[in-house]
Amino acid sequence: MTTDTVIRAEGLRRGYSGGFEAVRGVSFSVTRGEVFALLGTNGAGKTSTVELLEGLAAPTGGEVRVFGLDPYARRAEVRPRTGVMLQEGGFPSDLTVAETLRMWGGVTSGARPAGEVLELVGLAARASVRVKQLSGGERRRLDLALALLGRPEVLFLDEPTTGMDPEGRQDTWDLVRDLRAQGTTVLLTTHYLEEAEALADRLAIMHEGELVLTGTPAEVTATRPSRIRFTLPDGVPAARLPLALRAAAEGPRVEIRTERLQADLTALLLWAGEAGVELAGLDARHASLEEAFLEIARSRRDAAAAAHRTHDTMAGTR
Repeated sequence: MTTDTVIRAEGLRRGYSGGFEAVRGVSFSVTRGEVFALLGTNGAGKTSTVELLEGLAAPTGGEVRVFGLDPYARRAEVRPRTGVMLQEGGFPSDLTVAETLRMWGGVTSGARPAGEVLELVGLAARASVRVKQLSGGERRRLDLALALLGRPEVLFLDEPTTGMDPEGRQDTWDLVRDLRAQGTTVLLTTHYLEEAEALADRLAIMHEGELVLTGTPAEVTATRPSRIRFTLPDGVPAARLPLALRAAAEGPRVEIRTERLQADLTALLLWAGEAGVELAGLDARHASLEEAFLEIARSRRDAAAAAHRTHDTMAGTR
């Protein structure tokens, strides 16, 4: 492990009774001050992986290290340096927000003052409100406050903005960026792909317990074609487009998939200018992370279905 590597998983496996393996040979590393997003559909193995990183369980195979230490065997050394924001926190509902922070702070080494952390997460004005009176988004802010109490060097965020309104989500994004700037390492799981695209320095996509793609958001989206969409005027068929730009068309609406966005867009605009054709609703963009993610998930699902059909066919011929 290099001095800048804070989290490392190598060939990580996690099995359950009955022979089910939720994590199958996962390897990745996270460096100091990096935001790393772990993505995947439900059942992909994200939570099982993160629990191993947090030291909540021992792997059935492979190795995990946090600060160079086994987070399960040496949990007493690792846990004080990490903060964990679970998908759902369990708080005594009759305590106020401030009382909850003070109670949690009593068992957290080096805890920040309650007022300071509430200011960080935008709950200072709700300090005297009982937990049961908080909205869903405010409860997520309280979850985050508890994760930040001990000034963690590594912060695990599991679906951190679920239930938040757009303002709360943006505030949380800004806070994560500030923490990264201060050197905090963040491992994030989220179903909001625009959140991963906005925050992550790098990300990994899991499917059925395996890591299928790792890279920066730009590197991941670059694996999928860009698109150009527009509507042709009446009387101008898609067949008039330059041959290299022929693409899917439904009536006058045209979509071009391309791996050469700038070159093909330039060719399209030159053709339109020379032909005197106005392209209504012209929209040209690189693939989004959501599009790349969905295409990866779809291709993996289709490949698995094809493998099952082949297996069934071969079994039927025996």
